[in-house]
Amino acid sequence: MLLRIGNFNAYKLGLKDRGTDAWKARVTAVRELAPDFLGLQEVVIDEAATSRDQWDAEAAETIAAFAADCGLTAAVPATPGRPHGVAMAANTHRAWYTAALWNPDTMPFAPGSYRPLGSPDFWHGLTVVAFDIGVGELLIVVVYHGDPFRPNWRTEEGLRIKGLLRRTGGVNPAVVVGDFNSVSAALRRRRWWHWRRKYYDAEPYLKQRHDDLEYQVQPHRIGKRFRRQLAYRQQTENLLRGGYMVDAAAHLDEPWHPTVGHVQDGQGDPDPWGKRRIDLILASRPVAPALTAYGIHGSTAARAASDHLMPWITVDPSRIQKGHW
Repeated sequence: MLLRIGNFNAYKLGLKDRGTDAWKARVTAVRELAPDFLGLQEVVIDEAATSRDQWDAEAAETIAAFAADCGLTAAVPATPGRPHGVAMAANTHRAWYTAALWNPDTMPFAPGSYRPLGSPDFWHGLTVVAFDIGVGELLIVVVYHGDPFRPNWRTEEGLRIKGLLRRTGGVNPAVVVGDFNSVSAALRRRRWWHWRRKYYDAEPYLKQRHDDLEYQVQPHRIGKRFRRQLAYRQQTENLLRGGYMVDAAAHLDEPWHPTVGHVQDGQGDPDPWGKRRIDLILASRPVAPALTAYGIHGSTAARAASDHLMPWITVDPSRIQKGHW
């Protein structure tokens, strides 16, 4: 049986939205995708209207409600230190949450595997869970939301993720899904007519002239007339180095498709960047041979649901490599 793993930046999802057309569009899009696992970003609590000691409770209620409406669960055993029983994470001073949702019939949760990480390692919370999918080893899934403003911090976040997944002599079976807030360093397969391999994601910032370039462009290239404004890709370059992980889209040589840039002005936050692919799915070395398909869910409901479309992969558990890789 193939497992479908997806990711969804749900654009400032809040409990107050439940029952609205916006909430229903999000639910419809997820049900269309029918994932066995879904990474979720941008569950946002109104900090001005909610006391700090209630942020987690409201976030947990929001995530549990959204999961239930989508036919999924986010439930993990409650503990004294984590009393809400929901697989979620946030930075200590930001009410923006990531979360893990899954189908318990196809992705059995591994008890004790849930880990929420926040500051100082991650600008947004990082949610880590693992599943016993019957291959002799647990499959770790990481839900990530990259720092939106600092390329160097995204690089540090990438190294921290890499450290979470390492083991002596190799890397654990793992998938990282999320809004990376950056284009990938993955390379296209080299064709015989190519002088050199090219990035899977072409340079998006070459002709852009606006105040936000520092967030995405190599700093010594910004505004230089005769030096191309190249994207800062170190965040994923470290994760992909030596095949430690692969970018599923490039690995499967699928046609390029953006995940952002489809909304019109006024439908989401102002976007000076244009069409980009910043919502990524990476698979570690043992999982790479098990990747069978990659796509972007871009239905009418998905386009109405968020300013981010949903990338997804399918994985054949029987092809996950065992041992030290």
